[in-house]
Amino acid sequence: TLLKPGGCFGLIATKTIGQGDTRSTGLRWICLHGGTIYRATKRLKWPGEAAVVVSIVHAVRGELAGLRVLNEREVSKITAYLFYEGGHEDPVALEANEDKSFIGSYILGMGFTFDDTDKKGQASSLAEMRRLIAADSANQERIFPYLGGEEINDSPTHAHHRFVINFEDFPLRRAEVGGSWLTAAVETKREWVRSGVVPVDYPDPVAEDWPELLEIVRQRVKPERAKISDEMGRQIWWRFLRARGELKSAKSKLKGMMALSRHSPHWGVTMVPSSSVLADSTVVITIDTYPPFSALQSRVHEVWARFMASSMKDDLRYTPSDCFETFPFPLDYELSENLAAVGETYYNYRAELMVKTDKGLTKTYNRFHDPEDQKPDIRKLRELHAEMDAAVLEAYGWLDLQEPCDFEPEFADEEEDDDTALDGRKKPKKKKFRLRWRDEIRDKLLARLLELNRQRAAEQGTVVPAMERDESKTKKKPEAQERLF
Repeated sequence: TLLKPGGCFGLIATKTIGQGDTRSTGLRWICLHGGTIYRATKRLKWPGEAAVVVSIVHAVRGELAGLRVLNEREVSKITAYLFYEGGHEDPVALEANEDKSFIGSYILGMGFTFDDTDKKGQASSLAEMRRLIAADSANQERIFPYLGGEEINDSPTHAHHRFVINFEDFPLRRAEVGGSWLTAAVETKREWVRSGVVPVDYPDPVAEDWPELLEIVRQRVKPERAKISDEMGRQIWWRFLRARGELKSAKSKLKGMMALSRHSPHWGVTMVPSSSVLADSTVVITIDTYPPFSALQSRVHEVWARFMASSMKDDLRYTPSDCFETFPFPLDYELSENLAAVGETYYNYRAELMVKTDKGLTKTYNRFHDPEDQKPDIRKLRELHAEMDAAVLEAYGWLDLQEPCDFEPEFADEEEDDDTALDGRKKPKKKKFRLRWRDEIRDKLLARLLELNRQRAAEQGTVVPAMERDESKTKKKPEAQERLF
């Protein structure tokens, strides 16, 4: 508004100027409303005392003939992402990825759980659970393994130490109108959804089926639910607040499924039994074959996820809508024998390594990214990861992006010194490294993925960003032949 046509301005900003909502409402808006970015430096270490990396962006109001300058190199254009390839728009949710990724169940009530490690006294003990099952074997029908992000990242076998009572979408009261209570629940579900309230006069409790389990939930969960503002959550206190019924349907034909922690310092996808109840601290992907595992565990998807996701401290904060639903997988990747082979080899070796060293995903990838750790077992994992990356890039046809990774400091603005030692001297701080492609390769990869997303969106006739998509559209893909379970 302040600039006349041909006027220009410069910004000194953090690196988020080209990321997420900041980019979408700033540089993207400018580029789509008559502005042109003509010079930019994505990463500049601040020349003063402050240990920070900044981005420098210059823009002009109007069109500008000739070349632009990006990171001291002449380029034909500079996008809102501060790339020299691709467009300015946000990525779009792709129909091929719909109904496959979910955040786990939000139970809202630790009283549903059995856990000997509970420190607040909210969960029942495992001894109590075993007593209930011994007293009535029917109780076992409603008790399931319960996994959260901690178990996925810390246990070498992703083993659960908690169980959870799960009444799914069952009604609290049994119908007297013929048929089972489950049939009655289906018949009345539409009315429940429309009204938003469970009918008060819905006729005799599920207590007839699992009275002791229901009593536990009544005592430990109902008082907590009574305090929340969500009216439906108060009404259906015997059920999870967000049970993820769509997830139950998607995993019903699978023996296993992929899972990852929503918040994690490293990128790690694993497999868990589909009979498990996954907590809201996890993301579940209802696919159980090796080609998708290769694509998701590869650095190709990690680069995309780290760029599209938000961050929590230094950790990746993975959101299915931003990271999975928008990701353009290689064409026909599900049936790729090469991706199946490298994925199976990598997954099995990593699983064996974690058991052998008694380290979970987090500690294993701490070693993976530590340049000082050159033991044969971790070097082998790095080699297998590089082979998997190469196979994924080959599936895209991007052979020119294949180059060795190198150890780079995770944060270029990291302080050299840490806290003061006992003797008053500064003790050196061990920098965090990541074994990754150099910045130029990552930028090229992101630009191509963004362009591929744009092409796929155009093919499906979608022009709105992921958050505004039509949830009713679903596109089926052929099943791969090999399964993980």
